[in-house]
Amino acid sequence: MNMHNTPFLALDIAGNPFAWLSPEHAAHYYATEKVAWDLGDEALVLHGGYNCVGLRSQLAIKPIFAVLGSEMMARMARHEVALPERDNGPLFRRDRMICIYCGQRYPRSLLTRDHIVPRSRGGRNVWTNCATACIDCNQAKADKPVEAFRPLLYVPYTPCRFENFLLTGRNIIADQHDYLAARLPRYSRHCSG
Repeated sequence: MNMHNTPFLALDIAGNPFAWLSPEHAAHYYATEKVAWDLGDEALVLHGGYNCVGLRSQLAIKPIFAVLGSEMMARMARHEVALPERDNGPLFRRDRMICIYCGQRYPRSLLTRDHIVPRSRGGRNVWTNCATACIDCNQAKADKPVEAFRPLLYVPYTPCRFENFLLTGRNIIADQHDYLAARLPRYSRHCSG
């Protein structure tokens, strides 16, 4: 596995995720000795220069690590997870690519973001008011209230912080997936098979 393409999962000291980091940013925390603990089977080993006795420095970076002095990050972790304005990927992944109205699974190109209470009627762009809908169902619903269209097949919900990191992560490895998935609440559709 090429760890250079893998994001590193940075946690606060309590184990709550706060960022996906590039190898360069992860190396900064290790090099400045700000890593409290780390997890994972694989590590990215970076090689540096040679010291005066000819030994080459190296830095082993694990895929999951907690940052010392991360109290501010712990406070950030307590805030509700916001729905991205322009990126539908996390929403579609939360809903497992299934239309909330017809129940069919579609490729991403045939899916849209539907506002259960339409924005034209005061609906907000938040997780609990947005769901995945196929193009046909979303066009047929238009700006009607959901009661005038079809019943919802599942209930939209706000993902917890751990699920949000699973939904937004790219090229994550098994160690990272397992760490996050083990902390999902039972209501999460992401942890069901």
